[in-house]
Amino acid sequence: MTGDRETMPETNEAAPAVFKIAEVARLAGVSASTLRLWESQGLIVPERAPSGHRRYRDAEVRRAKRISWYRTERGLNPAAIRAALQAEAAGEDTPPQRQPAVTEIGRKLRALRRASGQTLEQVAEAVGLTPSVLSTLERTSQGVGFRMLHELARHYGTTVSKLSGDAVGDRSLVRSGEWQSWPQTTPGVTVQILAEGDCSMDCHRFVLAPGASSDGAYSHDGEEFLHVLSGGIEIMLEGEEFHVLGPGDSLYFSSRRPHAWLNSHDGETVLIWINTPRSF
Repeated sequence: MTGDRETMPETNEAAPAVFKIAEVARLAGVSASTLRLWESQGLIVPERAPSGHRRYRDAEVRRAKRISWYRTERGLNPAAIRAALQAEAAGEDTPPQRQPAVTEIGRKLRALRRASGQTLEQVAEAVGLTPSVLSTLERTSQGVGFRMLHELARHYGTTVSKLSGDAVGDRSLVRSGEWQSWPQTTPGVTVQILAEGDCSMDCHRFVLAPGASSDGAYSHDGEEFLHVLSGGIEIMLEGEEFHVLGPGDSLYFSSRRPHAWLNSHDGETVLIWINTPRSF
């Protein structure tokens, strides 16, 4: 045995390669703990060596890559990923998924800037960006962290929720797996909408990849409540009050207090986050 890859004893036919969890994690672009999470959710089932160690063959490696793609590119939850994989195995088209209500936050930001009569340089200076980064954001909807989205929304007198399309649709009942997702502007941060339409609260389900963060502190009007479903998150309030929250923990605080957050868990973190009034 060498490195992370195992080979079977020699036979008359070439034996399939067997991979360890660390190599599969690298190939799928996730952490080993995320692979173990997927296993607990029944998305992937590796073989077990007599020693108890996980062993992945080529089919499992391909499956891990597909799961990673569905999660990052389509924003699907585990139940929806399972259904999509089952449809693939049956040779069917993957089930249609609800698309983000707005796919171009950058387009909205550009329209707001032009409507205000401001140049790229003026807005960039006001919020603390370089003009080139702001230009990239307007063209691609990518390139800034969560805190900066809040700064831009504040500058234009709107909210991140409105920029992301929360007001589209009107459903008081949202079934599991039918959540619309915000356009993913911040790497590792998936925000799913739990209540659509003209509500008095912003109700979201956050799915945070390992290391995902707010990229600094931000504040706004209102109050907010969060409840951790799985994983772990660090919350800092006003740069001095620090909390580490795990599964089942909750936190309520004034949104006016500058707050920053980080997924401190070595795997995916999922939490419910509610803001009232709709100032998020």
